[in-house]
Amino acid sequence: MSQLFYLKECSSTNDEITKFLLYGDSNFIGLHTFNQTKGRGQYGNVWTQTAGKNLAYTLAVNTQNILCSDFIFNYYTAMIIRDFLAKLSDSEVKIKWPNDIILKGKKIVGILIEKKKINQNNYFIIGAGINILQEDFDAISNAGSLLTQTGTAYNLEELSLNLHEYLSEKLKNIPPDQDILDGFNKNLFRKDQVSVFEIEKARQNGIIRYADEKGELWIELEDGLHSFYHKEVKLLY
Repeated sequence: MSQLFYLKECSSTNDEITKFLLYGDSNFIGLHTFNQTKGRGQYGNVWTQTAGKNLAYTLAVNTQNILCSDFIFNYYTAMIIRDFLAKLSDSEVKIKWPNDIILKGKKIVGILIEKKKINQNNYFIIGAGINILQEDFDAISNAGSLLTQTGTAYNLEELSLNLHEYLSEKLKNIPPDQDILDGFNKNLFRKDQVSVFEIEKARQNGIIRYADEKGELWIELEDGLHSFYHKEVKLLY
């Protein structure tokens, strides 16, 4: 059964969601707030949001019926959030590997997926921070929001409910691994374009070719094709 809960304020929806998983058969339980005070991003990064302007959302999915690998699950989650926002905004939306969402060149979503054992059940804890109404991002030049990128002021509560329903439905029927991989690569940010990367503290030109089923990104550099895990390479655009 899918349910969506709301908190006026919380430190991190990924941390608070555990309080809402009260039953052994809990599945597709969502939690959202518009004032998250200590959001966390991938690999220890901090996700900062302006109160009342953006959405912090977490969905707990029981792993019992998830047959794909963690990497493929991460790809699929990024893909369906991308699909939701592309339909909502009627705009081109891309996935910056491994799972940031880019709208018209600006990052509008950060995703953090964790695995937790709660009440003897294993869960994927899917956290997404979505910039919706914020207009000022200070020194963060690569950040934007749905408002800055589309000019449309979306209703926070309505968007939250629609996102929860969309994700819950899509995650009940996960397609084959190859379909997910193809869809992810089809929407990969700056794929097949010359880009600048930081690799071992040095800048290099390269071309993103594809992401694989092991979570690695393959980049064509001057001396050939190389694979990288996250944090081994930084896309500088």
